[in-house]
Amino acid sequence: MRFVCLVHVDGSAAAALSEEEGRKLTDETIDFDWEMKRRGHLILGQPLEPPQTGTIVRKREGKTSRTDGPFMETKEFLGGFFLIEAEDVEQALAIAELSPMARMGSIEVRAVSDHTHSVTGQKRPGM
Repeated sequence: MRFVCLVHVDGSAAAALSEEEGRKLTDETIDFDWEMKRRGHLILGQPLEPPQTGTIVRKREGKTSRTDGPFMETKEFLGGFFLIEAEDVEQALAIAELSPMARMGSIEVRAVSDHTHSVTGQKRPGM
């Protein structure tokens, strides 16, 4: 089964890191990614730029709107993700618990839905 692990970062905790602590955390997360890849779990993992660099696109009643970040007043923001292969949700949760980023906020673990086109029978690309 595939699971996406959404890394929610506590902005105040991240801002409190010294430059050295930030480098160490980055190194730990890269080491974690490589270890999960060696174990056959990691499919893809990537940090995201800060929320203020993003834009939300909405389409309502034929009109498109764009909203620059940050998007809401919140202590935590989506800081990255990793896509993993696990036997079941318990193994996925155990993998998420190993991530160094769990110390910087929280990791939301969600199973990936497997949709199939109702007419063609085609699955989404990459599935």
